[in-house]
Amino acid sequence: MFAPVYFDHNATTPLDPRVLDAMLPYLREQFGNASSRHEYGRAARRAIDEARQRVAYAVGAHPTEVVFTSGGSEANNLFLKGAAACLAPGTVAITAIEHPCVREPAKALQRAGWKLREIAVDENCRVAGADFLAACAEKPALVSVMLANNETGVVQDVAALAGQAKPARAWFHTDAVQAFGKRRIDFRALNAAGVHALTLSAHKLGGPKGAGALVVDKRVELQPLIAGGGHERGLRSGTENVAAIVGFGLAAELATAQLDTRSRQLEALRTELEEGLVAQGATVFACAAERLPNTSYFAFAGIDGETLVGKLDRAGFAVAAGAACSSANPEPSRVLLAMAVPSALARGAVRISLGVDNGAAQVGDFLAALNTTILQLKGLRALTS
Repeated sequence: MFAPVYFDHNATTPLDPRVLDAMLPYLREQFGNASSRHEYGRAARRAIDEARQRVAYAVGAHPTEVVFTSGGSEANNLFLKGAAACLAPGTVAITAIEHPCVREPAKALQRAGWKLREIAVDENCRVAGADFLAACAEKPALVSVMLANNETGVVQDVAALAGQAKPARAWFHTDAVQAFGKRRIDFRALNAAGVHALTLSAHKLGGPKGAGALVVDKRVELQPLIAGGGHERGLRSGTENVAAIVGFGLAAELATAQLDTRSRQLEALRTELEEGLVAQGATVFACAAERLPNTSYFAFAGIDGETLVGKLDRAGFAVAAGAACSSANPEPSRVLLAMAVPSALARGAVRISLGVDNGAAQVGDFLAALNTTILQLKGLRALTS
């Protein structure tokens, strides 16, 4: 199989071989249901309990605050819909750059009678302070601000924002899926600042798909999305995916143990990448803001992002377009539009998200292939103009 160099780690990451080894027994001989009252069940329960402790330790939480889910999307839905179901309809405030698995539940609440308040960001993808304070003045019942953006990598100061939101007495949530494993997260400190819940996902940090968590202050009342046997403190019924949860626990432990070294390596690699991008005439988005160390988001004027991604894939590099486009209805990135990037430039957006297995030689090869590809596309544009 043709295997391009993988530069799309914000989409998903390769499964760490150590994580796979830890999971395999629970797909074979240790197949018990964690609710069963025999040794097979007790072994599964012990494995889940250990994984819960590992995830909790990785983010500075208590194990009883960790609710396992099938992933980040379910966890975000559990918080927004679950908390809303226990409140009278009010205002839900989210930023203009949230992932669809926050935006769409918020829109569902709007259809159910809630007011949806979208908070603006500035040209560097940072929450606009004045608009955030204006939103808080409207006394929202629920607030969700992502810790790090999946497209730009820009990191928000959620602790400061949660502190500013305290007078509104809202339940404050942060989607930490992209940040987890790339920067330190301390739920205890965030909770003291006013953050009541955060979302995590395993497959963004070398763990398996199909496992995530909502880390939630037990004072927050939630109605479960799934009714059944009362698993996960009654908040997420269904027989637990033991193997995936075990993998999640180990992946969280490994990623946080190696975080500082990995972050320095990734940031140095990104600096090399972006110096090459700028030298070729690219616009790098949000480069003035604090970002995740692995993420670079850029565009070339007059070059379509989807076309460039396809060309680079054939040249041996797996990268991502900045927008979910279809040939019938190409739409520029909502995130870039919220940053007031012109739509023509936004349509050219390409994201590179580096991983620990990437190296300087791969970046150098990519820049050479990119230069050749850009020249070809500019030549074609000149012929057709």
